[in-house]
Amino acid sequence: MKSISLIELAWELYKSQVYPDDIALKINKHRATVYRWIRKIKRIGIHEFLRRYKQAKKGRRQRRKTDPIIKSRVYAIREKYHQCCGEKIRYWMKHDYGIAISVSTIYRILSEKYVLRSKWKKNVARGPVPKASKEREVIQHDTVDFGELFAFTSVDIYSREAQVVMRARLEANDGAEALKRQMSYFQFSDMMQRDGGHEFKAEWNQQARNYCHRIRTARPYKKNEQSYIESFNRTLRKECLGWVKYKKSDLRAAQQKVDEFLDFYNNRRPHLSLNLQSPKEYLSHLR
Repeated sequence: MKSISLIELAWELYKSQVYPDDIALKINKHRATVYRWIRKIKRIGIHEFLRRYKQAKKGRRQRRKTDPIIKSRVYAIREKYHQCCGEKIRYWMKHDYGIAISVSTIYRILSEKYVLRSKWKKNVARGPVPKASKEREVIQHDTVDFGELFAFTSVDIYSREAQVVMRARLEANDGAEALKRQMSYFQFSDMMQRDGGHEFKAEWNQQARNYCHRIRTARPYKKNEQSYIESFNRTLRKECLGWVKYKKSDLRAAQQKVDEFLDFYNNRRPHLSLNLQSPKEYLSHLR
């Protein structure tokens, strides 16, 4: 190789006390290149330098291949936990298999099988959002339409604990009955927030005053004010009930499915906002 001969010549000239700038002129190389060669040769020796140089010129090394077993486990976790994100897959890999793996490696593995969408979104102005510095300070309420069934949902915005009651109608007295069951879990809240739907009027409003100091109605068309419950509603569809329509005859089975999911959601499911702890784990550590 011509470059090898030039390196050997440059080193011989340097040993003969020729200045690196003059060496660069003689071998027609940039002075920075010559200085870099000499500095490296002085540190590791000419033979080791030439060996590494030849090795580097053979081309880029092949990327290290990931163990197929690890790949299969990453895919299995993603399927099991409803297309969860890389951070949660890393959590489950460590939790279930004791395997430490980086998030970037997980996404590289996923990209071999799935088409991954970017989560980047343009910044938008956000209105005021209720804040909470302790559990039961703010509970948000909402409903989700599942055809002939309706899910009355609620979430503590501090601990992320959630409750869901399925009903066959979307009326205020159904909301009041659902709220009674939800509050048997939450017990009390400083403030409850809901949207302006008719299911949260009359009977619901009267029932809510037994469990809170203040009721707040979120502004219409400001979904960011109900961001916590909206996020949970998406999770309920994605990880539990799906996007299908249910019949009234499915009420008992749907409620049982929801109850099983809530047990997992509140006690075992890791939350990114809780440092990959479940709501119950997060609260137990605080106490």
